[in-house]
Amino acid sequence: MSAPTFLEPWQLRAAFARSLSDMYGKEVPAYTTLLDVSHEVNADFVAQHGAEAERLGSIARVTAERHGAIRVGTPTEMSQVARIFGAMGMYPVGFYDLRDASSSSVPVISTAFRPIERAELARNPFRVFTSMLVPADRRFFTADLERRLENFLGARTLFGPELLALADRAEAERGLPENQAAEFLRLATEAFELSAEPVDQAWYRELEAVSAVAADIGGIASTHINHLTPRVLDIDDLYARMEARGITMIDAVQGPPRWEGPDVLLRQTSFRALAEPRTFRTADGEVVHDSLRVRFGEVEARGIALTREGRAAYDAAVLEIDEKAAAARAEDPGFTEAQRQEIARGVWQKTFPTTEAELAAQGLGWFTYEVGSGGSDVVREPVVYEDFLPRSAAGIFQSNLTSDGAKDASQEGTDRDADWMAGALGRPLNDPFDLYADQVARSLAGAAETLGVDPATLTTPNRTTGASR
Repeated sequence: MSAPTFLEPWQLRAAFARSLSDMYGKEVPAYTTLLDVSHEVNADFVAQHGAEAERLGSIARVTAERHGAIRVGTPTEMSQVARIFGAMGMYPVGFYDLRDASSSSVPVISTAFRPIERAELARNPFRVFTSMLVPADRRFFTADLERRLENFLGARTLFGPELLALADRAEAERGLPENQAAEFLRLATEAFELSAEPVDQAWYRELEAVSAVAADIGGIASTHINHLTPRVLDIDDLYARMEARGITMIDAVQGPPRWEGPDVLLRQTSFRALAEPRTFRTADGEVVHDSLRVRFGEVEARGIALTREGRAAYDAAVLEIDEKAAAARAEDPGFTEAQRQEIARGVWQKTFPTTEAELAAQGLGWFTYEVGSGGSDVVREPVVYEDFLPRSAAGIFQSNLTSDGAKDASQEGTDRDADWMAGALGRPLNDPFDLYADQVARSLAGAAETLGVDPATLTTPNRTTGASR
């Protein structure tokens, strides 16, 4: 009798992404429409641009690519999430503080779980943006509400012992036998399904007055997938096609503007959160029917990863755009999003070069270097940005909230940083810049060894092909 099939972490990751997608499509039918339109846009983009369309990843990778988003309430829950994703070869990368990234009340800090090796990203780049509530932050929660919130969160169980035991085994043994893998995937998918249990109406509404995000995390006894994001090659085309189908989109595409130069970092948009039927339990025990708007359909377009210098230039450009847009809005109450985008393009044109070659030469973007088919030239390829932007994430959250909530800016915020997050996770928190730098260094070392030269000579324009891009 042949031995049972053994699923490695990347196979668990790919299967989990498919399982979540199937489940979420049943829960949120508009997500299936989003997938259909994404596939149409990508197919048309490839037909129009040929091989150049796959400059930032093969069409097979882009089609399969998803990022999920979940929300938890406590360090214990966050550490359990880390164990589940660790089983799938996904590691915590980056620290995101959304508390100050939006004018709305978004009292969470976040990290993203994803593969970190280049080969693993190529196999399946599934990533999950994971946010955790900060009940101790007095800008959002009083001491009394913090105490009651922590009691509520401490009394619930999001992930059962069987799921966690299988996750620990998969991480330790680098995979699971087929029958145990199937059980792990079933339990993991169920953990992120929307619960049918009635919600305590008074408790949920009390938290919702502070923040809809807080209510979504701490107002119910379970968690769920908030959105599952496909990747698209032309996000502006997708935005127009979705609206043409009668689906209401948020007001704008978040992130860098559309322009004639290289796409960098991340652009995101979504359809607005839909009213989903939910049952509530009133103070007198009656179960009533109502709806909640907490889940939405996000889509993303990924560009080139920026170096620390490039990211500093990006942050400065965003600040300049905000200042110019605010001044223009003060002068003209009818100021439009189209006018804001025009301002953004102007700032972008003076901040970033219009070719990949200059982006590389100025040290603003990350690129790998490989020996070409001729055996002497070095081919420069852009490194895809695999991470997130706190401002864009908060912008998506804000655009889908029913109200701005309550935030007392006169109170002191509670310190939370990358070291604190690593402690909560119980494992190291990877720095995205270090991961990109290591990917580039490895490519240079490999190419230099093949050619028998100093790695420093490989990035010069006369040695590198593709310099006109």
